[in-house]
Amino acid sequence: MTAVRVLLCDDQELVRAGLDMLLAGEASVEVVGQAADGLEAVRLARSEVPDVVLMDIRMPGLDGIEATRRIRAGGPEAPRVVILTTFDLDEYVFAAFRAGASGFLLKDSPRERILEAVQHAAAGDALVSPSVTRRLIEHYVTPTPRSRPRPPELDALTPREAEVLELIGRGLSNAELAGRLVVSEKTVKTHVGRILAKLGLRDRVQAVILAYETGIVVPGESP
Repeated sequence: MTAVRVLLCDDQELVRAGLDMLLAGEASVEVVGQAADGLEAVRLARSEVPDVVLMDIRMPGLDGIEATRRIRAGGPEAPRVVILTTFDLDEYVFAAFRAGASGFLLKDSPRERILEAVQHAAAGDALVSPSVTRRLIEHYVTPTPRSRPRPPELDALTPREAEVLELIGRGLSNAELAGRLVVSEKTVKTHVGRILAKLGLRDRVQAVILAYETGIVVPGESP
């Protein structure tokens, strides 16, 4: 199995060293570089071609949001970005998701969660921690009132796909979706892929945002 190539970006050397130590010895991960700011992260993302960038948000010069935007501007094959933050409701995290980030991770997360974040991001699964992402979306998105007309792009979805989109918006993972719908995870991934393609969305994070912004999911409602 090819190791996931990871680039570390944080303005604190101790944080970078700590992450490097946490990932050291893991056969499935290879740290290919370290960046102390956003500009260096963008440069190394182009020269080292990592699969995943673990990106701090608050850095001098170019912050993690703009660095994420520049890295993800490379298109679908560009490195995935997982945001690192000290706070579980960082005011900049949602902006980072809009810039193209694929996940959200607290700096004090255990080694297993960091490895999970890296592996999931590399595999294209944008929601490493669905419940946390859902709270972020609820905190920052203003939903469209349900009295407004249904957005026309949603008409392309089948009833099952519309159901899957709603459950994605409520923060369910692929495993939880499979259990709820009594289908395999492979079938869930197929539905998710078709939803993203039909709606012209980059990843699951954008699907969650769309579900809130169009009123498919209303903040505060239970799954």
